[in-house]
Formats: sequence, structure tokens, C-alpha cells
Amino acid sequence: MITVANRIYVKQEYADAFEQRFRDRAGLVDKMPGFISNHVLRPVNEGDPYVVFTFWNSRQDFLNWVRSDEFVKGHAQSGTLPKDAFPQSNVLEMHEVVQDSTRPDLEPEPHGGAFRMH
Repeated sequence: MITVANRIYVKQEYADAFEQRFRDRAGLVDKMPGFISNHVLRPVNEGDPYVVFTFWNSRQDFLNWVRSDEFVKGHAQSGTLPKDAFPQSNVLEMHEVVQDSTRPDLEPEPHGGAFRMH
């Protein structure tokens, strides 16, 4: 199992619109093989980023998502906020799950090496 964290910096005046964008999301990722869940975390400290977590059964499942037509369609509305809404670039991180307290029988994700989106 892996998690992908997308840390997105959003100016405060665009926070409500940013959150609404996720509430109104297309939901195409939910139908992808290997997808487990999506969490959107709001920062409590000014200047900290939102964190969008997706959980996947495997690295390959996530890679299949980002290479899919559904990914392109699902991110089509990501341009609905002006570039000014984002004061700095987002940071994308992948983590291999070693332990999950809700799944004690989970086998740790094999170490897959470095991750590069492009």
C-alpha cells in the first residue's frame, strides 16, 4: 500500500473555493482499480499547505491512474482557480506504507525506489 500526498499552498481568500472544488470533484479516481481513499486536509496554521492524501493498494495502481484518461478528466477543473490562488508550487510526495493500525495483516509495500512524476 502507498500514500500520495499533494501539498498545495492556497491563499486564504481562495480557501473556500479550493475546498468546494474537492467537494464537487468528478470522483473518477474512486472507480480506479487499487484506489482506497482520498482525504483533503485543511491547514490550521496560516501559511501551511492543504494536504491531499490518496491511498492506493500499490504504486502500480497509482501510476495507472496518473497515466489514464480518467486522470486527465478528473483534473480538468483544476484550472478553475486563478494562478494567483497558489502562492507557491505544490509538492507531491509518495510514501510506502510500512504499517497500518487498521490493517494488522497488511504486508509492507516493497521498496520501489525513487518516484518521479515526470
